Amino acid sequence: MKDHDLAAEFAGLIGADNVFVQEEERAGYCHDRLPYANFRAREGSRVGTLPGLVLRPATTDEVAGIVRAAAEHDLPVIPYGSGSGVLGGTIPLGDELMVDMQRMNRIRAVDADNHLVTVEAGMNGGAFEEALNAQGYTSGHLPQSLTISTVGGWAACRGGGQESSRFGKIENIVVGLKAVLPDGRTIEVRPLPKRATGPSVLDLIVGNEGTLAIITELTLRIWKLPEAEEKIVFALPGRAAALDLAKRVMQAGLHPRIVRLYDEKETSGRTGGIDAFSQRPVMANIVVCGEESIVAAEAELVRRLALEYDAVETETRPFDEWREKRYVSITKQWLDRGYYNDTIEVTVNWSKAAALYDTIAAQVAELHPEAHFSAHWSHVYPEGVCQYMTFRLPPMEQSAALPLHARMWEIAEGETLAHGGSIAHHHGSGLFRAPWMDGEHGVGMDLLRKVKQAIDPQNLFNPGKLGFPAREGAVDPYRDRGVNV
Repeated sequence: MKDHDLAAEFAGLIGADNVFVQEEERAGYCHDRLPYANFRAREGSRVGTLPGLVLRPATTDEVAGIVRAAAEHDLPVIPYGSGSGVLGGTIPLGDELMVDMQRMNRIRAVDADNHLVTVEAGMNGGAFEEALNAQGYTSGHLPQSLTISTVGGWAACRGGGQESSRFGKIENIVVGLKAVLPDGRTIEVRPLPKRATGPSVLDLIVGNEGTLAIITELTLRIWKLPEAEEKIVFALPGRAAALDLAKRVMQAGLHPRIVRLYDEKETSGRTGGIDAFSQRPVMANIVVCGEESIVAAEAELVRRLALEYDAVETETRPFDEWREKRYVSITKQWLDRGYYNDTIEVTVNWSKAAALYDTIAAQVAELHPEAHFSAHWSHVYPEGVCQYMTFRLPPMEQSAALPLHARMWEIAEGETLAHGGSIAHHHGSGLFRAPWMDGEHGVGMDLLRKVKQAIDPQNLFNPGKLGFPAREGAVDPYRDRGVNV
């Protein structure tokens, strides 16, 4: 079928104004915020291809119609939120159809009795939280990308907000959904408290990144905005003390709104002028919230535990400054100056956290005299912690930088697996973590590939992502990277 005939067919489904065919219109969808793609773009090259067409449906039925037509013509599709992902999950590798969900941008209902909200998948996260706040609620999911991401993207990538230690990650917040399968059928998981009806279909779809289903609607838990809050900032003598304090807080059964620990490098950049950090170079921010009596009790216990680690409580200015700017991307600021900056977040049990940091730091230091490595720990749980790492190389020839950047990824992901951790906490896996998916899942990856083949035998949905196979003729996204992945 000729391109104009195809565009006309989709226009009949969703309206001609919602079918984009011009190259300049499609160019904005050729990559997300994957730093590697941005490095390549600075030199005028792409990781993948342009999408074949960009389609903007407004309803679940329209998404289903697009999928049925795509299946009939054997055309692969990629669901697109707002392109805020950093793992290449929406990069087309073979002229895929891009299904832009942003017209599906409404809250359908707020259920006050059950503390649930039903929302369309394309709604902007910032607008969603603002609308809930106006009614006295919070979603509990506040990622750094809040204002540039969509609610459906959160679920598709298994995201985590900055208050996940209290409210959970998105998989703990989603209780129901609607999604379209590769054969065009719509699947619905009803929003109920708990089930014992076999394996969880909900968990198969949450985190699938558009490879198994296109999420169109979600039902999420919501919480009343807390009536009280207490912010506590500590200076601690070292990383080990900070990590152990956070572990004690979580294993004591407290439910802090935020726990953020910073290594020495990241602490020094945030605490200028505060004398306590000259002797205690590691910062911990702990915020408790809820009813006033609960806040008072939790804050008292946090302070009592901190005394065991020679902590000194300081002014809250470092936390306040972070909170004021917490939705601003630091990576972009370095990219704009010609640096090769990337972040990698992994999870590890408490017993291995300190060793994982030390091992990665030592190996990165050997790569290049100006290689930067730092980390903070911003999502903590009773069993372990998310280690959020920043890697940076100075401006240099791209042919020299890309192999070093690749080696940083190999060190971070490889050492995480060697220390028994998980290669991803909340950014998802997309394109860029594919080389480590077998190491992550083991035999489980064989099971997931069989599920993919059974649900999507034509390999129509976001091929080449999450360690699933690409379609024949797809471009090699790792060309020019300088290493074998």
